[in-house]
Amino acid sequence: MKAARSLLITLLCSIALVSAAPLDLQDRDIAHLEARAAKADPDTVVINKGKTHAGAAYFITNEPKGNYVVVADLMTNGKITYSRAVATRGRGAHGITTPNGPDPLFSQGAIKASTTGNILATVNAGSNTVSVFSIDPKDPVNIQQIGQPVGSGGEFPMSLAINKDGNTVCVLNGGSVNGVNCFSVDKTLGLMPKANTLRSLNLNQTTPATGPAGSASHVIFSEDGASLIASIKGTPTAQGYLAIWDVASDGSLSQNFRTITPAAGGNLPFSLTNIPGKNALFATDASIGFDIFDISTLKTANAASLASGRNSANAIKGQMATCWSSFSSQTGNFYVTDIGTSTVTEIKVDDNLKPTIVKQYPQRKGAATIDNDVVTLNKKDFLYVLAPNSTSVEVVQLNGSGKASNVGHFSFAKVAKRVGVTVSAENLQGMTTFPKQQ
Repeated sequence: MKAARSLLITLLCSIALVSAAPLDLQDRDIAHLEARAAKADPDTVVINKGKTHAGAAYFITNEPKGNYVVVADLMTNGKITYSRAVATRGRGAHGITTPNGPDPLFSQGAIKASTTGNILATVNAGSNTVSVFSIDPKDPVNIQQIGQPVGSGGEFPMSLAINKDGNTVCVLNGGSVNGVNCFSVDKTLGLMPKANTLRSLNLNQTTPATGPAGSASHVIFSEDGASLIASIKGTPTAQGYLAIWDVASDGSLSQNFRTITPAAGGNLPFSLTNIPGKNALFATDASIGFDIFDISTLKTANAASLASGRNSANAIKGQMATCWSSFSSQTGNFYVTDIGTSTVTEIKVDDNLKPTIVKQYPQRKGAATIDNDVVTLNKKDFLYVLAPNSTSVEVVQLNGSGKASNVGHFSFAKVAKRVGVTVSAENLQGMTTFPKQQ
């Protein structure tokens, strides 16, 4: 308990303030906060009691001995003050890979917020559970767990999708028992199993999952909510693909899924982002850069299908492992991150689904940029990027197409180490945001 409190206290202090403050002031502040935390809810330690400034960002520690949601308070200028951390009451896990490193779940969407449902959901890969929290829309750093974690319906849950109404959560399991499963959200009881949604992918996998190649990656709803889509990475001998289930009016899923494979050159579809108004998907692809999937031509059938028309696999020169993506409604462009080059790449997709690389924005060398999300704060878009090798969040302001600028690097490494708490670069995962509502 003492270690957990110290972690929560330390993670949520602004690194800038800690590095600038005299040592004796830091000691007094930490001692005061530890004393205050001892009287608080053991699942939550609040460092900054002030209200949310402009929004909140969330990611998970994903530690095997106990998973925590780290909550950051976002300023109108995009800068971060770490606010609190909240126990998920579940455990994290790391997939099997050589060498062991960041991106432990081989996924995007390990944690997901909904502004319509005012909820936050996260996976607990080590305990095969999913946790859900309520979000105070006027103070989104304030999250409260609803009910208890529920079984994911499989093993090694790695990614989550929330429907547009914010009342359904679907989980992608990537272990030896793999597939998807969905839940209704009860604002009092938490996650309730949804009938006829437990569906298998029949992957030949292990628990924890082995990857990244050959593992599941991401699950999302299509823009119209009519499909649930999961990405599966390929191997040198097997093609990667998207698995697509039809969603019925009662929320149940088709018994079987249809598949769509990348265009020639693509093989490792990773993250999925809807292309607004096009019934198409933008997918990062670690083997080449990114893929475009036109799903408008898919027929309702059980057999595998390759959609015709405007599919493409597209190279990013010099890329090493481009795996995570977000879309900015203000610039109209997509933003992807590469764990190997620590670079943000901006990409435009036109009305005919033809992509163009707009510009690249290097981040701190060796930071290992992974999960990212875009949020609008005070009518400006900002990209928040988890950088596990520097135990930090990188912030980029999206000033217009081709005009992004780095806001800063917000680390919690020194303060975590100072109190002897382990926050492992190889275990950190996820990034989702929530703008403060008026």
